[in-house]
Amino acid sequence: MAHSGPGSESSSNSTSTAASVNLKPKLSLLNGVTMIVGSIIGSGIFISPKGVLAGTGSVGLSLLVWVLCGLFSMVGAYCYSELGTMIARSGADYAYIYEAFGPFLAFIRLWVECMIVRPCTQAIVALTFAYYIIEPLFPDCEQPDAAVRLLAAICICVLMFINCADVKWATRVQDVFTYAKVLALLLIILTGFAQLGLGHHKYFTNSFENSTGLDVNVGTVSLAFYSGLFAYNGWNYLNYVTEEIKDPKKNLPRAIWISCIIVMIVYILANVAYFTTATPAEILKSPAIAVTFAKRLYGIMWWTIPIFVSLSTFGSVNGILFTTSRLFFVGAREGHMPQLFGMVSIKRLTPAPAVIFMSLMSMVYLTSTDIYSLINYMGFVNWLSIGLSVVVLLYFRKIRPNANRPIKVAIVWPVIYTLGSLFLVVVPLYASPVETGLGCLIIASGIPVYIIFIYWKKKPQEIDNFLKGFTTFFQKLLLVMKEERRE
Repeated sequence: MAHSGPGSESSSNSTSTAASVNLKPKLSLLNGVTMIVGSIIGSGIFISPKGVLAGTGSVGLSLLVWVLCGLFSMVGAYCYSELGTMIARSGADYAYIYEAFGPFLAFIRLWVECMIVRPCTQAIVALTFAYYIIEPLFPDCEQPDAAVRLLAAICICVLMFINCADVKWATRVQDVFTYAKVLALLLIILTGFAQLGLGHHKYFTNSFENSTGLDVNVGTVSLAFYSGLFAYNGWNYLNYVTEEIKDPKKNLPRAIWISCIIVMIVYILANVAYFTTATPAEILKSPAIAVTFAKRLYGIMWWTIPIFVSLSTFGSVNGILFTTSRLFFVGAREGHMPQLFGMVSIKRLTPAPAVIFMSLMSMVYLTSTDIYSLINYMGFVNWLSIGLSVVVLLYFRKIRPNANRPIKVAIVWPVIYTLGSLFLVVVPLYASPVETGLGCLIIASGIPVYIIFIYWKKKPQEIDNFLKGFTTFFQKLLLVMKEERRE
């Protein structure tokens, strides 16, 4: 954008601000709450809480694990509220690690998250959406694999279009589908209360007795925590879009707290509802306990729950796409991703190249049959990076004691969270060394990429010309330009 001369600067200031090409702060507190709730509540709580039950062996201990996982997530969210208001940049973990420890560790985090973890996760959730949207059409047989994958691709393409078109469209989708999934869970919870009123509380009388017949030890309880914490995954997603939140210093922490409390209460009550109708053995055997619950209690209307699960996962795919595209965007802005991903649509003011690339990456993973294993390999990486981000908080307390902190948490909370994250990183090294080793190899694959594309500055002119030509071609094709930074 051309700048006016000094004499006309004041008169054009408001106009240039309004017309500048960058991401605008359009997310309200309500949008923030629905973004987090919609990202956390995906398919897991509907499909099966058996991972927690299998590790704990009893109804009482499984419910206690759900509570502790919720509280642990809230402690993490509390720490992130200090980081998010102190470092008011989009990118969450990536931005905080970059600020504290420099570009190399930040790039490795970005590489793993953007190229593997998020696209894989989005592909899995899209497949779950497709599986359940056609469940009523195939009640007694397996769904055609090709149809499920095609429908998952359509889901991703539709949301790609919406996220490229308008930020408000994307937030409306998130709002509507978050309400739908909470409505579905409220339906299950109210049914559970009715069941309790009818005297169906057998498994709550001696709730801490082992009712599954499975061997329970410290290792299995640890695995139960992994399952529970995975269900809460997404509480930090709003930190990826800090720059698009209205008044982030006020609304970011409020949205995080409100969302985590809502999710924890809903999760616990939904599990209570399941136990009023299904036996622990049935929960362990059922691949989709919410569907079993519906078939037993809702008669011919059982199909409503698979539809609600589909709505839930559709909203989750949207939340993952919205936040991850901003991570690509921030990475490109720092020179850690192709320059094209840091560009904004001239007309729509959306990060269209980043949205499109994230969607295409997810569809590549739809062709794989082993993406669940890949996510398992990378599970510990998530806690490694989140734990490292909370270490950033402790690090800045030491080297920047006088920094502006609109929210300042008591030092005990980041210490507790760091120790908990350390436990979650160390245990897989002992319990599943092969999978953890493969995960480490995937992390290490980012090192040569960093050396070649980031660290190596004096590349041959032919390579630079190719990269510039590539960027210019897609810039013209997509009608995008480099973001104009706010003053």
